[in-house]
Amino acid sequence: MEQSILKRPGADLHYWSFGSGPALVFAHGLGGNALSWWQQIPYFQRRWRCITFSHRGFAPSTVASGLPDPADYAGDLAALVDHLGLGDVAIVAQSMGGWGAVEFALQAPKRVRAIVLAATSGTFDARAADPKAFAAWEVWAAAERLRLNAASIHPAAGEAMARDRPDLKFLYSSIDAMSQGLDKEALRKRLFAARVRPLGDAARLPMPVLVACGEKDPVFASPLGAAFAAAFPQGRHIEFAKAGHSAYFEIAPEFNRRIEAFLAP
Repeated sequence: MEQSILKRPGADLHYWSFGSGPALVFAHGLGGNALSWWQQIPYFQRRWRCITFSHRGFAPSTVASGLPDPADYAGDLAALVDHLGLGDVAIVAQSMGGWGAVEFALQAPKRVRAIVLAATSGTFDARAADPKAFAAWEVWAAAERLRLNAASIHPAAGEAMARDRPDLKFLYSSIDAMSQGLDKEALRKRLFAARVRPLGDAARLPMPVLVACGEKDPVFASPLGAAFAAAFPQGRHIEFAKAGHSAYFEIAPEFNRRIEAFLAP
């Protein structure tokens, strides 16, 4: 294992490298940090060199301004790939991690072998894939998030995790709480404001792209998954039955197997 810090303009990025082989970079979501991938690294490092990092402002990484700018994520990812001399990489991006992954891939498509967009469209405005399906999902999701919050359940963790795996719920909440002082609601607004890229730009990403959705996700509009995936030249779509926003955390064995099947040559 290698652990170090990459100095970036306005931020220090903490990163970890495990194993050897083709490079596989994991980009976490708003409720996580580099530790979020604790169930993926032991599995994937058998065949891949796995890189995890905490986005700027997410513990233990820092940001000078106090609130990260999602526009910096792609540059941070590119700098990390360069710093480690990784060449081309595959990327597994969960939720917020999709913002940097999509923009990096658009800027340097030859440097990306494959992308997993897990519960995310990144900077793409996926609503255009199926506006009617999005409108129906939005009504359900708004009510579901209110219900979960009232029950003290993190919407990104979900009811099934809280009910069936209180140990995972506790760990998810603990990782989320590590980034104290970060205004995540303000950052969420910045992320949504940057989600304006037209679906037509998906044609510029020639690599295999997997859109992986949870059936019961109240954060990302999973009913759009298949139509969104179809916008990519090599787009594929999978859905995790009964899973919420964080399948990688909630049902890691199934998530790992299906992502490995996608990434395997």
